[in-house]
Order: sequence, then structure tokens, then C-alpha cells
Amino acid sequence: MATPKQCISSLARLSLTSTARPTATSIPRFLAPSITQVQAQQTRYAGGGTAQMQARAREKEKLKKKRKQQRFKEYKFAVPSKAEQFSLCDAMRYLRAAEVGRPPTSVTYEVSLKIRTIKNGPVVRNRVRLPYPVKNDTRIGVICPENTNLVHDARQAGAVAFGEASLFKLIKENPNNLPFNRLICHQDSVPALNKAGLGRILGPKGLMPSLKTNTITKSIKGMMTEMVGAETYREKIGAIRMPIGNIQFNPKQLSDNIKTLVMQVKGDIEAMEDRVNKDLIEVVLTSTNGPGFSLNGGFLPTDEMIEPDHLSTAM
Repeated sequence: MATPKQCISSLARLSLTSTARPTATSIPRFLAPSITQVQAQQTRYAGGGTAQMQARAREKEKLKKKRKQQRFKEYKFAVPSKAEQFSLCDAMRYLRAAEVGRPPTSVTYEVSLKIRTIKNGPVVRNRVRLPYPVKNDTRIGVICPENTNLVHDARQAGAVAFGEASLFKLIKENPNNLPFNRLICHQDSVPALNKAGLGRILGPKGLMPSLKTNTITKSIKGMMTEMVGAETYREKIGAIRMPIGNIQFNPKQLSDNIKTLVMQVKGDIEAMEDRVNKDLIEVVLTSTNGPGFSLNGGFLPTDEMIEPDHLSTAM
């Protein structure tokens, strides 16, 4: 028979042991929340709102991303500048003043045509024959089959170098001292040109003949006649920049050159309408050491004391 002390010890041990927690099987089914209710609560509180609020948040993110893409779709400077615009004679007057004291042969007028266009799209690229050429030092090399009438045609047209194997050898031996600054290729010599592997030499110099640059032809005489006095232009980062005249040009000569270039660029843009939307938005005239002046399309100076003839004299 247990003593009173043993009974008290047994009761103390029972009071110190932890009570058993109810298990899932011990809870009545009508008191336990269903799995769908738990998932709905987790979705509601984990997402920061109801399904409608989450949908609105997703729409805001999409709209924000779309605006960001549209913001950088075009070049940042593809908008007309808010600076004052000048007539051609006024711009020439200020640029001539900025170039006083410099050798006239080392100073040229340059034009920049700003184009509104998308990034990484097709670019405007062509050649233009100006009414008054800026450079007259065009030296043309012709890649054509040896010992053919094509060599005779190239020589008669004034080519400074011609042939295939001999010309390839000259280019490889003197890559930094080429006798020509323009290079064209006859269609029959294209396989030989590709096999020669001259892209690393001619490519960085802009001399590698290709269909894109319109320097592969069937008629050597016709191509050389077109290239003499012609200037190559190419759109780069939303603008076309090229020399447009010597500092000694009078306003009429410079105006004719600018009009010729602008009209041809507009024609190039119209021809690309089916592929991309472009728009010529501004014409800026500058010089070798002078600032840039946005042109307003006018010709005569605003100062009544100044006449176009005053800008035709030697500096």
C-alpha cells in the first residue's frame, strides 16, 4: 500500500508534465478552416491586396515600361533646337568672322542635317554630286580582271591604280600609303576581292567595295564619271554631316550646294517610307573652327547695310 508521501510525489510529477496539444484528428471538422480559405487568405495578404488591386498594379508596371521604351526609342536630340535661327547670309557673316586669320585653304563650311529617326533602324546613305565640288583631289582605284579591256577603260578614265593580283599586292604591302582615296570593283572581280581578305585593311578606311556603298559596278567609266566631284554621305546617330563648301564660296554657291544636298536627302527619306518613318527637322551650318547656326530657310541678310556681294570677297 502506497504511503501518503508517494501519492504526493506522483501528483507533483503529473502537474509538471506538458499537456498534450490537440492534433488535427482531434479537432472537429466543422471548427477547422478549409484549405481553400487558407490559400485565399495567403494570396490576399502576400500580394499586398485583392486580385483587382494586383491587376491594377500590373497594368501600371506595363504602362511605365512602355513609356520608358518610347522615351529612348528616338535619339534625345532628334528635336528642333530652341536656339535662334539665321538666314544663310547672316550665318556666313558670323562664320567668316570666326575664321579670320586662318588660311582659307584649310577652312571649309560644314552642314549637319538633323533627322528624327528610331534607333537601330535603317540609315540614309548615298552619294551626291554638288554643283560646286568641295574637293577636287579624288583619286580612284579600280579592281578589275587583268589583261582585259576593263583595264584599258580604267586607265582611260583616269584611275591611279587598277588590276586584281597586282592591286591586292600593292594594298597589302602599303596599307598606310595607298595611292587612291576611292576604290571601286567590277562585278567580275568580286569573287577575287572576297578571296583576297582585304576587309581588315580597307574596311576601317571606308574603302571596301560593296553593294551598300554602290561601289560595285558593271560600267567602270560610268561609275568613275559619277564619283568624280561626288561626295558620300551617311546618317550617323540621327544626323548627316559633311563639308558643303570652301570658306571662299559666295552665298549663291553655298546655297546651291545646300539645296542640292537637302533635296537629295529628302528623296532618300521618301524612298524609305515603306520601311521606317524619318523626318528632316533641322539644318545647321558651321565651319572648321566656328560655332553652329541653325538655318531658317532664308537667304538675304537681316542687316540692310550688308549685301550678298560683301560676302563674296576674299577674307
